[in-house]
Amino acid sequence: MIETAHLFRPLGAALLELLRSLPADAWAVRTSAGEWSVQDVVAHMLDGDLRRLSAQRDGHVPAPASPPTSHAELVGFLNELNRTWVEAARRLSPRLLVELLEVSTARIADMMESTDPAAAATFAVGWAGEASSLMWLDMAREYTERWHHQDQIREATFAPPLAEPRWLRPVLTASLLALPHALREVDAPAGTSVVLRIDGTSGGTWSLTRQGTWVLQEGAPVSPAATITASDLTMCRLLLHRLTPAQVASQVRADGEASLIAPLLAARAVMV
Repeated sequence: MIETAHLFRPLGAALLELLRSLPADAWAVRTSAGEWSVQDVVAHMLDGDLRRLSAQRDGHVPAPASPPTSHAELVGFLNELNRTWVEAARRLSPRLLVELLEVSTARIADMMESTDPAAAATFAVGWAGEASSLMWLDMAREYTERWHHQDQIREATFAPPLAEPRWLRPVLTASLLALPHALREVDAPAGTSVVLRIDGTSGGTWSLTRQGTWVLQEGAPVSPAATITASDLTMCRLLLHRLTPAQVASQVRADGEASLIAPLLAARAVMV
């Protein structure tokens, strides 16, 4: 179990402190989130708060007119929800967005702190290969999402990342849960393993081992078939769909069986 409930309140406070410090022209700076500016990412974060409160706290989950029947349709549906909100929110001022986030981040923290982590999740964590999840993983996904978007803003405005273990270790350990699912279609002899060597204060060594299914655990076997090495911040950004192919090539070292390495480098702890 990855504990994140206690982190939503300080993470929200760090976001508000950052946004209040930004000069007016910083809100128009483009981020790594495609065409989205800093203001667009902030608006998206507000949308995430409001939708989560509506669904988890209030039980309000409007059914789409045409329910998605595949992963691609679900991603398309979510992308359209995100797009329409961000476009509408461009009518709002940065000051108003911050004022609204003051309310929403506090409500999110209240809700997460009072949630039973062993209860059934509001939403299954699809990128971990789960059709149903427990709340601790659903909350970890939500925490990871909020860290990710704040990191995009920090990167775009040259603010330091929230890279201390307090912040980053939960992001890393939650995101690594995408890796067994990424290998699900890779057949290999029992005992085949891949080692992940994650440098930095939030890092460590993990292995993925074929045991009927692929199993993620801490530690390294004696003779892995492949090894992937990166810093803790780089691995988080890779799994959160932040790095370009050129950045992956320069920041991630991969040695060994290409058939094992390729799906892991393509794994994402977000819906893409």
